[in-house]
Amino acid sequence: MMSRDHVLHKVRTALGRNVGQPVPAPPSVRLTIPQVDIETRVASFCQRLEALAGKTYQATSQRDACAYVENLIDGKLAVASNAPVLVECGITALPNVRSGITDRQELRNLCASVHYGITGADYALADTGSLVMLSSPEEARMISLLPPAHVAILERERLLTGLDELLSILPRPADQTSSMVLITGPSRTADIEQILVRGVHGPGEIHVVLI
Repeated sequence: MMSRDHVLHKVRTALGRNVGQPVPAPPSVRLTIPQVDIETRVASFCQRLEALAGKTYQATSQRDACAYVENLIDGKLAVASNAPVLVECGITALPNVRSGITDRQELRNLCASVHYGITGADYALADTGSLVMLSSPEEARMISLLPPAHVAILERERLLTGLDELLSILPRPADQTSSMVLITGPSRTADIEQILVRGVHGPGEIHVVLI
């Protein structure tokens, strides 16, 4: 077995470095943000998400978004996050929609018993059809992860081109949130005999409403 010093010597030699040589500064981050108009971003996002069995709806107004959600849940129980956009749309006032819950255990029990979890989204990525969710008092993570179906309401202006643009806006996400989650389509796995199964590790159904 080679000694630690011998291994490190071989690594230094391969890198062309000497013992005690200071580590050079890392190269600057290179982010490429393409210039893409909003209609193209919307079309790309919808195409990518629907290719993964997600569903999209382009609402003409907040009232239209509320009507879509009301028709979608069709009297089933739903829990909504405390995102301001849900209040502005009137979704939190719909029958059978619970919102404004701050007690952790109550929220967990409710998310485990309802069919729909309704949230906002901080951003979305057009090139992958992904939602970007930042955990906060307004957006509890379990609402988008625990119910069988997830409904996200997003203003079109928060639709970014891709990950590079997101990181240009949030270069250090941990300074702003304890958790940043990228959701790309319904939960799915093929761990068992390579058979695709949806809804094993999260919602098996996802709807995104773009306002």
